[in-house]
Amino acid sequence: MMPLTMARRGETVTIQGITGKDEVRQHLVELGFLVNGEITVVNRIGGNFILQVKDGRVALDRSMANRIMI
Repeated sequence: MMPLTMARRGETVTIQGITGKDEVRQHLVELGFLVNGEITVVNRIGGNFILQVKDGRVALDRSMANRIMI
């Protein structure tokens, strides 16, 4: 496993796990980041990530993206 920050633009990856405190993990789940779910890295801008999650797009900063393991 490696953090989402290692994924390249345009790459579709499967979430293997989410780390961090319970509140952080719950917040990410509410945004649609589920274990075994697929996400696509749409763009990386200044350390921030634009991600395709299900039918929507979500922006995460590097620290939050580091908590998502692929």
